Amino acid sequence: MPSAMQAPKRRAAQRFQLVALIAALAVAAAAGLKAQVAPGEDAAVLAADTALGGAMRADDKSAARKLLSLQFTYADENGAIHERKEFLADLKSAAPAAAANVKVNIYGLVAAVTGSRKSALGGDVFFLDIWAKQKGAWRALTMQDVVLAAEGAPAAAKPAAPGAEAKPYECKNPCQTVPYRVRSPTEQDIVNAFQAIEKADVDHDAVEWSKHVGEEFVLYRSGRAPSPKSERIAAIEEQKKNGAVVTVAEIDNMRLSAYGDGAAMIASQVAADASRLPYRTARVWAKRNGQWQMVISVQTEIK
Repeated sequence: MPSAMQAPKRRAAQRFQLVALIAALAVAAAAGLKAQVAPGEDAAVLAADTALGGAMRADDKSAARKLLSLQFTYADENGAIHERKEFLADLKSAAPAAAANVKVNIYGLVAAVTGSRKSALGGDVFFLDIWAKQKGAWRALTMQDVVLAAEGAPAAAKPAAPGAEAKPYECKNPCQTVPYRVRSPTEQDIVNAFQAIEKADVDHDAVEWSKHVGEEFVLYRSGRAPSPKSERIAAIEEQKKNGAVVTVAEIDNMRLSAYGDGAAMIASQVAADASRLPYRTARVWAKRNGQWQMVISVQTEIK
């Protein structure tokens, strides 16, 4: 029979083991969260992006191929789409000059590389290169260029106030439905967040719009100055004040790729009222506190 002195020691040992187990689980959980983005990943992404640009200029198809995902697409400054096979076949003709003002932001297992460069077509463009970590290696999902307006140009045209005979606008695509087959609960959550943003835009609801957009968000459009989140909120509030009719472009086709707490949404969109040219869009999403937020949107008009 154990002595009276042994019982307290045994209970103390059990408490120690329990505390040690909890601590180990906490460390493991923290490690799991950090595992998505290991230290130095931004440098690895930048190295991959730089290597891809170099391979393009050197017409090194073998090196470029290793850096591209199977789903890769490139949208040039005129909105033309180049699929992976076509891109590799005529690699050098798409080669840009070395980039400047480069920034890397990592969201889960998705990275956004942005900056400016001289495109193969000769234009000075802002670019968004989206990368995803696939099977332990960073691979390019998409590259997209957009020509911005000269400094001082307005960010966006103001919607006109409704006329006496204006018809009510009902947003079906994309507010109620999008032509995309959702493949997982994660994709559904991202689509729901996107639709909430579009509905809020139409309804002049700046508060609801803001919930689904990251603080670092910037909208880039062909022929327009970049528009950060604060300016977009101010525009929505002004539209509400003036009773402006806001329409949103319909989704013609869409591709969604989610990796961990990051996602890329690539789409072609068409304004049903022909208020603007059709355009290509590349959006990056980040999951924060259980909610998906859009952190950047690049819209390149199809010319």
